[in-house]
Amino acid sequence: MSKHEHNILSTVNLRGTVSVAELARILDVSDQTIRRIVKPLVERGEVRKVHGALVSTQKVTDPPFLARMNENRSEKVAIANAVAAMVDDGGSVMIDTGSTSAFVAQALEAKQNLTVVTNSAYIASQLALIEGNRVFMAGTQLRNHDGAAFDRAAFEVISSVSVELAILSASSVHPLRGFLAYDQCEVDIAKAMMEASARTVMAVDHTKFNKEGGNASLRLPELGSQDVVVCDRRPDQAFDDLLAAQNFIGANGLKKSNP
Repeated sequence: MSKHEHNILSTVNLRGTVSVAELARILDVSDQTIRRIVKPLVERGEVRKVHGALVSTQKVTDPPFLARMNENRSEKVAIANAVAAMVDDGGSVMIDTGSTSAFVAQALEAKQNLTVVTNSAYIASQLALIEGNRVFMAGTQLRNHDGAAFDRAAFEVISSVSVELAILSASSVHPLRGFLAYDQCEVDIAKAMMEASARTVMAVDHTKFNKEGGNASLRLPELGSQDVVVCDRRPDQAFDDLLAAQNFIGANGLKKSNP
């Protein structure tokens, strides 16, 4: 599979459906070139062609990480685009392993000369193929359900680099207990990334804001006044106190800055 085929397939699988015009913009080629490149993908059944666009044929029974990316796909894409707008060409970021973070990586493919540190093999492979990027894979032993690393090597890489932004996700959000994760290793990685970054961006879609807190029980480190929460829409007012201390950016254009 060629590099262009790989990028197109990844983009379509992440977003569900993408127009030919949008793919041409992302790859900086003509619409005609996109149609030529996708022809074998369509013939192999890896994508489906509709009028002016391509549609993913990926099933929700695929591995858990890919299945999660099919949940609330449009909301995550909107969040990813808002987060990517905060990153300049030549910028430096750390990115965790969440499904929303995978969409952020997809959006960052339009940027140039990034320095990226991630403990996600999936995200590392997406951004390492972009000419001019410097990508550091944090860790060596990968979890089988999402390709994430949490071994000692991951923490050593993270602690050795200083970046502008840590881009993190959460499993759920509680109005009093804050941003939550399932596993202690995820909390520890988030803490390490935040300590190595000037600012933190928490990227969470609105379905994660749960007054009961969901099944996740471990608290992620508290955000500071310089940090940012990005969501596809403003959560319920029950979360106003939690969000009052940070900048809040809604992917639909809503923005609230802390005093």
